[in-house]
Order: sequence, then C-alpha cells, then structure tokens
Amino acid sequence: MWYVSTRGMAPRVDFEGALFSGYASDGGLFMPEELPQLDRETLCQWSALSYPGLVKELCALFIGSELIPKDDLNDLIDRAFSRFRHREVVHLSRLRNGLNVLELWHGVTYAFKDLSLSCTAQFLQYFLEKKEKHVTVVVGTFGDTGSAAIESVQGAKNVDIIVLLPKGHCTKIQELQMTTVLRENVHVFGVEGNSDELDEPIKAVFADTVFVKKHNLMSLNSINWSRILVQMAHYFFAYFQCAPSLDTHPLPLVEVVVPTGAAGNLAAGYIAQKIGLPIRLVVAVNRNDIIHRTVQQGDFSLSEAVKSTLASAMDIQVPYNMERVFWLLSGSDSQVTRALMEQFERTQSLNLPKELHSKLLEAMTSESVSDEAITQTMGRCWDENQYLLCPHSAVAVNYHYQQMDRQQPSSTPRCCLAPASAAKFPEAVLAAGLTPETPVEIVALEHKETHCTPMRRGDPWMLMLRDTVEDLSRRWKGHVLNASW
Repeated sequence: MWYVSTRGMAPRVDFEGALFSGYASDGGLFMPEELPQLDRETLCQWSALSYPGLVKELCALFIGSELIPKDDLNDLIDRAFSRFRHREVVHLSRLRNGLNVLELWHGVTYAFKDLSLSCTAQFLQYFLEKKEKHVTVVVGTFGDTGSAAIESVQGAKNVDIIVLLPKGHCTKIQELQMTTVLRENVHVFGVEGNSDELDEPIKAVFADTVFVKKHNLMSLNSINWSRILVQMAHYFFAYFQCAPSLDTHPLPLVEVVVPTGAAGNLAAGYIAQKIGLPIRLVVAVNRNDIIHRTVQQGDFSLSEAVKSTLASAMDIQVPYNMERVFWLLSGSDSQVTRALMEQFERTQSLNLPKELHSKLLEAMTSESVSDEAITQTMGRCWDENQYLLCPHSAVAVNYHYQQMDRQQPSSTPRCCLAPASAAKFPEAVLAAGLTPETPVEIVALEHKETHCTPMRRGDPWMLMLRDTVEDLSRRWKGHVLNASW
C-alpha cells in the first residue's frame, strides 16, 4: 500500500513514511494511492466484530504486513485501547424516538481523539524503538487534540511533544488536561490568538523541509493519515450497530451524522463510503460554517473571522481535511486538487467547479447549528432521556430532532456521532439550564500543579517554536551519547 500527496508533487511513501510526515513536501496531504473495495461477503463477516476488531481489520488493509506483521499490529491496537473505561471501547446508546448516539469518548481524556491517537502513538513507538530514533511531535489544538496527543505519548522515551493551545479559547477542563501533565517530554505553550492563528507558526516550521528532516519533526493533527485510518472504524461500527439486517439486497443504508471542525472525521467517513460501506453522510457544523457553505453552494471561502461558539473545538475557519475530500471527488486528480488549494491559499476564496460540487452533494448533506439550537437540543435530550450531550454531540443530534419535527418518516436508521463527554463542557451544560455531572478524575485536575509557557502577541512565535525544537534535539543527542558511554 503506497501513499501519495493530494497535490501530486511529492514522492510516494509507505505507511511508515505517511505516519512520520505532517504535510507532504508539496503542501498536500497523504492519501492511499488506491482504495480497496470491500464486497458484501467481507462486510457481513466484519459485522460480528467488536470495535477493536474493526480497527484491526481496517489497519491491516492499509498497513503492509511487511511493515507491521499482523500479530504485532493486533498487540499494538489492544495496548492502545487498554486504558479505555468502557469494555466495548465505543458504545451505542439507543435513546427515545430512534435517536442513536455513538459514544466515542470513553478514553482517558473523555474525547473521540483518544481512539485514533492512542493507536497512532503505538504505531510511532513501534517504528522508533526498532530504529532507535527520536521524533518531536508538534500539535496545534483547539481543545481535545492536545490532551489526547499528550496522553498517548507522555513518558515515551523516543518522543517529545510540543502543544500550542489558544489561551482562553479552550474550556478550563481542556486546558487543565494539557497543562497538568508534568512529564519531561511534554511542552505546552499558551498562544494569545485563535485556533487559525496558532496554525500559522506550525505550518511555517513544517514548510522548512530541511529543518523538519534534520529534527525529525512530525504532526499528530488530523493531517496525519494514521488518525484518519483509525477514525474510519467509527463508521463501520455505527453501521453494523444500526443496520436492521444484512440479509437484504442491496445492503440497507444507514445515515451517519458527523459533527466536525477540521473535517478529519468527515474525510474518514467519506473514505469508508468510497470503499463500500453503505452510509449516507450528514455533516454538522456550528456557526463556523465553511463546510456547510461548501456542501450547499460550492462556496469554500473564509468568513471574516472565527466565531466563538459553545461547540468550541469546532471553531475552525480552515477545515484542512476538505483537501482530501476534494481529491477523492476529483477522482484522485492531484492537478485539479493542487490548483483548487493553491487558489484558496492565495485568495482565501474558492468556488468549487460545478461537476465537483454536484458529486459532493451526492456524497453528503449538511447543516449549520446556532448556540441557541445547541442548548435547546441539550435540554430536549435531557428531558426525553435523562441523557447529557456535550455541545458538539448536540450539533449532530439537532439534525435528528429537525428531521423528526418535520415529520418526514424515514425507514433509514440514523446514528449521531458523539465526539466528547458532556463532563468536559460544564459551561455549556449550565448554559442549557442543566446540572453538570463531573467525574472524580476531572475534579482532581483543579488541584494539580500546572505548567504552560506563554506565547504573547508580538512575540516571534515561529522562532520560539524552532528554538524549542532545536533544544529538544540537542537534549536527545546528549542522551544518546551518555547512553553509549
């Protein structure tokens, strides 16, 4: 299995190469050169598998056994999920009036990113230990990515992690989950800026390919293919849990509602659809609606500013994984994708060609949800089910309630993805007029020591980032020299 850049100007790589890369050297994102096609028989066999079992099968399809033999791969995935609180790892809650909520948040940090990052970290350490190499991971986070990435690698001897978080734009709990991990290999910076602004120094550092290679830099944001790969399992698990029967011809459809910001989870769902899973995708976003405008009107252009919403992890203007979606829509045409993305980067505005837009509309539909609708949805779900939704999950469930209220009966089952636990968002729960339920692990964060280096407006953010990377490289070389004496 080979991976190519969506922009077609970078050399192809194997899974290990894609894993250790952020952006490809031409600014694109890595995608499988060819997508496998799953037949009915395979889907029927997979329908009996647990969530970890589905992750194992999907990873085996996209990771060559010459890189990670099947037994090793299975062990790594079992290890990745060993700290999850739910025995199923992922759990489907069947609520009133056909509402199915897929809980993706039973990991250490109570968010769906624990699923893909715990696996990705195991794959990383597998290759690093074999080669006695070191990497520095750089992550820009809008909330949950940073804490999940930190938890997945904290204490690892071959990995240092640098996290940039937007000060005041995450919830208090999200921030504490990052700043209270006082491990030697964890380095957290609090940036005086929004999520898009903190991406700029990271992208600038990764654009210096000589520097990236010299210091073994990599990213664990959802630009990393490994995260997309693991997230595909959400859709297979949702499908097998919600499909009424696999005895019909053709196989039944299931509608999956995906709340998204940077579109990583959406890209995973679209790939699952492309390789043969019979799902209909609904993209749900908050008031930062670039994906909604793209689906509805073909308008992939920036708004004037990022809007702060209750679903803060989705307060994103530039959903970089849409590049993967455009590449797939264009029939893997890197020339078309490169031209589209270069125009967007130049003008921050893009109208999708008609043919591409009509294919996008065939693949998915979308909705944009206000804060008012988020709190109403959280309140209604509690009233009907005594079930607390996080604001991001409410963005998805809002679509279900809209369809119900329009009294449009549908025989198609629907599954709403729930990316985080309500426990992480007590402010939003209170805004909905409800009472937060806070687990003891989260209460304990308040009393822990914190560490966070400020990046103030006017500071040279890119230089600060480069200096930190160089310092970590020197430290690793010193460690290697001491070990060899």
